[in-house]
Amino acid sequence: MAERAVGVVGLGYVGLPLAVAYAEDGFPVTGFDVDPERVAALMSGHSHIDDVASERVAAVVDSGRFTATAEAGPLGDVDALFICVPTPFDRAKTPDLSYVRAATHSVASVLKPGMLVILQSTTYPGTTTEVVQPILEAGGLVAGRDFNLAFSPERVDPGNARWTVRTTPKVVGGITPRCAERARDLLASIMGQPHLVTILSSPVVAEMAKLLENTYRAVNIALVNELAQLSHEMGIDIWEVIDAAATKPFGFQPFYPGAGAGGHCIPVDPYYLSWKAREFDFQTKFIELAADTNLRMAHYVVQRIVSMLNRHQRPVVGAHVLALGAAFKPGVSDIRNSRAIRVMELLADAGADVSYADPHVPSIELLGRELKAVPATTPADAVVVLVAHADWPLQEIVATGTPVFDVVNASRGLGAAGNVEKL
Repeated sequence: MAERAVGVVGLGYVGLPLAVAYAEDGFPVTGFDVDPERVAALMSGHSHIDDVASERVAAVVDSGRFTATAEAGPLGDVDALFICVPTPFDRAKTPDLSYVRAATHSVASVLKPGMLVILQSTTYPGTTTEVVQPILEAGGLVAGRDFNLAFSPERVDPGNARWTVRTTPKVVGGITPRCAERARDLLASIMGQPHLVTILSSPVVAEMAKLLENTYRAVNIALVNELAQLSHEMGIDIWEVIDAAATKPFGFQPFYPGAGAGGHCIPVDPYYLSWKAREFDFQTKFIELAADTNLRMAHYVVQRIVSMLNRHQRPVVGAHVLALGAAFKPGVSDIRNSRAIRVMELLADAGADVSYADPHVPSIELLGRELKAVPATTPADAVVVLVAHADWPLQEIVATGTPVFDVVNASRGLGAAGNVEKL
């Protein structure tokens, strides 16, 4: 059965690009989101996602192929549904599946025979069968017999124009082979190349594969973060070391240090796996050590900034520190789990007068108060480069003699500037 009408539950960084892509390819798409203001903005042709231009949203809305709603009822008219909602953790690093459960209950309220449901939210192995399936089957329909259920993890890299929902290879695991085949066909329908979608043996394998992808990155980022600290003690430039190792054409992939991993995936997903592992009396020591190393990098960065200020005979208390960058990565407005903001919080808590510049983030909340972005050339006692935007006026800043602490090697190419210290 060829899918035609598509529903997307959750119109955030994963769901909106997916919904717009299907609508652009001629599918009637219904997008559901619990935020009525977001729904209203989308229906007015305004996008809240960097990777989806407002012009694209306006075009599919005007064509009638995309409708956003805050009511679950219209989802009953679709043939296939994607669940694309957040999967955060709480303060104890315990997985919070409240969004997944709520979204699944919404889907259950409109579930009909023959419908295809695909969970895309990153989560621990077993979520599809242990959480989503029982909720969907509570009404009497059976997964694999009366409706189709599969897990296909999102692979979204905000700000990446090369790898999108149309070009990034996907994996999918279904409750039954037929479920997987239908999910594969739907996913491949907007990609143009069916071989880009790989069928796995089960949802749990697909769930584990996604966690492996992100835990792999978390562990390697932790490795270079630890080596950055050691290299500093030894008087070695870690950035030159990484560049040197990267000349090897096999067996090495470069990862780079920083204030810790930000965004929704890398700081969160390893904890999902560690939490699930405890159900089997298994402690993921390696993964938890990496997560802890990355988490503590913000504190290390602040220590280095304080030391730099001291060398310039300026105590951190009362010092005006200008942070360059607030998003979790260059070129985006996404501040989820931003380590740049965490560094700012720690500096402010230490008594510094913190301001920030970021062309993509007009304002942030810092320790309970709103902070608005300022120009990158704002005079300060010290400048901290936290996000590697290409257009920072570093040459101009360095020329003023202001102490600069560069966390992300943005000052590469400036030469041996005496007032620049790198991580």
